[in-house]
Amino acid sequence: MRRILAIDGGGIKGVFPASFLATVEDALGDRVAKYFDLIAGTSTGGIIALALGLGLPASDVLKFYERSGPEIFSGNRFVRFLRHFGLSKYSQRPLRDALAAVFGDQRLRDSKTRLVIPSLNLETGEVYVYKTPHHPRLERDGKERVVDVALATSAAPTYFPTHRTAAGTPLIDGGMWANNPTGMAVVEAIGLLGWPRDSLRVLNLGCTTTAIDVGWGRRYPLGFGYWGLRIVDVFMTAQSSASVGTAQLIAGREAVMSISPNVGKGRFAIDSIREIPSLRGLGDSEARKALPNLRQAFLTDPADPFHAA
Repeated sequence: MRRILAIDGGGIKGVFPASFLATVEDALGDRVAKYFDLIAGTSTGGIIALALGLGLPASDVLKFYERSGPEIFSGNRFVRFLRHFGLSKYSQRPLRDALAAVFGDQRLRDSKTRLVIPSLNLETGEVYVYKTPHHPRLERDGKERVVDVALATSAAPTYFPTHRTAAGTPLIDGGMWANNPTGMAVVEAIGLLGWPRDSLRVLNLGCTTTAIDVGWGRRYPLGFGYWGLRIVDVFMTAQSSASVGTAQLIAGREAVMSISPNVGKGRFAIDSIREIPSLRGLGDSEARKALPNLRQAFLTDPADPFHAA
């Protein structure tokens, strides 16, 4: 059996999957990453995936959000106001400093688990996916600094500035095309790694789910003034549904478990640092409910050790 963990993007809402996994580890008495053959993560989920791959316990990942989240999503209110008129809402520096304090100079090849971390190339419009050297074709990404991979996958437009690689490639948040990376992870497992479809078990952790609310848009032919503030929610919801559906179609519906609790509209935002305690509590309670099924499907025995190609 091959087990895959896929973690969605969602800014500070990454506290939910971090707390979920920390509770699982507390019950398991071991690092949860040891039980997965492949971990995919986008944006905040990419940061979590990188941390897990490098051997950090989920409890440390949760502490990272609790300690660094308020600094990352804060700053002078007047400056933030001005940034609404042409600059990103937040500076990249606090995020970079927080990531550097955790990851240091580690490289993607140092991961103890296969990783797939998406971004998007603004120069070409092509997807840009960082991968550990888990196949002979993957020659270059292993040399990349983990801090740079994390900054690239989490460079959410309007929130953080575009991240440029050492070679000058402009990269932004992988959530532009794979905010839910489940389908991408299953394609990687079967298409590149050659794992049999009937051997896969997939766990997708979201960052909470809110029902689409387009109001009058269902009935009237409204234009940009109405849809401009709503269209992002629509395509994010559609992408997530398509991603999980793709995984279920390829690997089998029964092989994919998706956990992302429904919450009220506006309950949590990408930068709602005041809700960190609530997100932590939600992650803990959802993990406690899911533990019996998780043990049976994913936590029976550790995965085979990963050795870079």
